[in-house]
Amino acid sequence: MSKPLCVMLVAAEASGDDRGAGLARALRARLGEGVRFVGVGGERMAAEGVESPFDIAELSILGLLEGLLAYRKVVARVEDTVALARREKPDVVVLIDSWGFTLRVAQQLRKLDPKLPLIKYVAPQVWATRPGRAKTLAASVDHLLSIHVFDAPYFEAEGLPVTFVGNSALTLDVSGADGARLRARLGISPTAPVLLVLPGSRPGEISRILPPFADAAAILKVQRPDLEVVIPAAPTVAQAVKAQAASWAHVVEGEDAKLDAMKAATVALACSGTVTTELAMAGVPMVVGYRLGAMTHAILKRLIRTPYITLFNIAAKDFVAPELVQDDCNGPALAREVAKRLDDPALRERQVEAQTAALLKMGRGGPDPSEAAADAVLKVLAARS
Repeated sequence: MSKPLCVMLVAAEASGDDRGAGLARALRARLGEGVRFVGVGGERMAAEGVESPFDIAELSILGLLEGLLAYRKVVARVEDTVALARREKPDVVVLIDSWGFTLRVAQQLRKLDPKLPLIKYVAPQVWATRPGRAKTLAASVDHLLSIHVFDAPYFEAEGLPVTFVGNSALTLDVSGADGARLRARLGISPTAPVLLVLPGSRPGEISRILPPFADAAAILKVQRPDLEVVIPAAPTVAQAVKAQAASWAHVVEGEDAKLDAMKAATVALACSGTVTTELAMAGVPMVVGYRLGAMTHAILKRLIRTPYITLFNIAAKDFVAPELVQDDCNGPALAREVAKRLDDPALRERQVEAQTAALLKMGRGGPDPSEAAADAVLKVLAARS
């Protein structure tokens, strides 16, 4: 009996953990006992059998200054990851998102074993900023699994083969979600307006973005005493969110509770990221806010080549959802935009229609990303054998 295929999956953030878990499930469905998994990930990958040597919350770093301060920690975790590969001798490594961390891992693995197939899952957004990363990635990995239809030309021009697999957020299934169930569980009236607050999944996002979101919620609650605020907390930051928000919001945990909350929501106030696509899939009108450190923002402002930060806005080439960034991400400004949507059902309906149209441009309705990614990984391996 031949030994099982050893697949190493490396993810350093919540969205990557989700993609890694989906890929592991899809590969196991194809290979059964013929595959085993090793690597780095969070709770969802652990449930699929990936035992991480460290807590990936340590790597949820936001901003240039934070990155510099955490440099030694990142280097140490890169060494831990490479040591795991040295010990387990995987047949293929899939490096999921988290550009800075996974690039360092790829470069070290290349030195460790030049013949080891390295696959990057989720491309750096070179169409928005720092196009030189395409050349860097092409020199570091063998194949790219992209989640955006507009990724491929940038990387193929540098000689890196690309397979478009789609964005897992575009397959979000909310058919089993029940807003009434969440309202009943939290004691919220069936008629009360619900503001869904999603402040991010990184500690840096909670420290920068939750305070202005809290200010906005406070302003809105003064104006609307019946307004209920619900925060679905990501596992990586749940304790911090509870500590800061339990006095003014219902904090819920778990994927089912998050989807129920989306169904219950009247409007969402969301940190820029994967969750904005999920909200659009669930048909929730939203206001998007984001804050970076002053130094990071000043540098990125010179580098970014698109006026939008939300993926469906980029696809639509329009501010379908308003974006309040940096100094504009403050309580009064956020509250004004949310209030417009709370008070105007027609505006909410128009925004949801525009969000849905933008999702189609992003590839909604395409193949299941985890299935497509699994097929692509096996094709890369077959081409090497």
